[in-house]
Amino acid sequence: MDLAIAKESQQEHLLSPEAITTANVLRKKSNDSLASESIYYLDPSEHFRPEHKSPEEYRIYTINQDDYIQKRVFDTYRLMHTNQTLEFARNRLHHWTRFDKLKMTIMDALENLNCLVDESDPDVDLPNIIHAFQTAERIREAHPDLDWFHLTGLIHDLGKLMAVYGEPQWAVVGDTFPLGCQVAKSVVYAEQTFMDNPDTTNSDYNTEYGIYQPNCGLKQVVMSWGHDEYMYQVLKNHPDCSLPEQAFYIIRFHSFYPWHTGGDYYHLCSKHDLHMLPWIREFNKFDLYSKTPEIPDIPKLVPYYQSLIDKYIPGLVSW
Repeated sequence: MDLAIAKESQQEHLLSPEAITTANVLRKKSNDSLASESIYYLDPSEHFRPEHKSPEEYRIYTINQDDYIQKRVFDTYRLMHTNQTLEFARNRLHHWTRFDKLKMTIMDALENLNCLVDESDPDVDLPNIIHAFQTAERIREAHPDLDWFHLTGLIHDLGKLMAVYGEPQWAVVGDTFPLGCQVAKSVVYAEQTFMDNPDTTNSDYNTEYGIYQPNCGLKQVVMSWGHDEYMYQVLKNHPDCSLPEQAFYIIRFHSFYPWHTGGDYYHLCSKHDLHMLPWIREFNKFDLYSKTPEIPDIPKLVPYYQSLIDKYIPGLVSW
């Protein structure tokens, strides 16, 4: 399904107004030995929230025909949860990791995000390049000595470039979740949007572990296809990329909210996943709470971030 067809499909279905608020609640799993080794997430990011917006006002998901953004968000997730199957994700991984689409620098790729507004985001309605610089600058303020972390903030959503080149947004943006196993309740709109997904009728995919083994590690799990996995693969394919492992983990799993914020899927995690989890949570402070009306002076910031690109991801990158 191309982007035009996806948008047309979204307009064909009108939804009844029903308030559905997704709460980010971490449920402790007392029978999960790995979970006991983790740090339970109690949202330590108070100092990074803009004063004009309270914590409860972020990531609110409702069905409201009178609210353009909320309806757009719900329609995007409905298409995502209908079409994201195990087979689909494997096919898209094969398609996009041929890296035969084009070659461009990281900065050129960022400039392409000027025309992209994330249709799954209930908090912001601005071009994605603005969010990229907002996130990077907030990280830079809090961690001035971690230049690789600044760059990670800048490029974390760069996989959304797929939408610019024809991939429908439901296969690019939004929260990710594992395929091939039972859908957790913390997945956004979990109870409202999966009824037409073919995988829900496959008994092999609808148990707690599904096709996976206990604590197999997230690297063994097929995630719903989106910008996280794509950008991770792009960087892994680039021979001159020297970002540390923490950056790769952040980029690959920052949209996996049902795990790092919802507290689900711990039974699939390895000890190494849990070791890396605090980095993803630290990043999430700046990714989520940097969404403010203030527009950064991007031309002024470009020289600094270009120096980081030259240091960690130089040259032409294959997409």
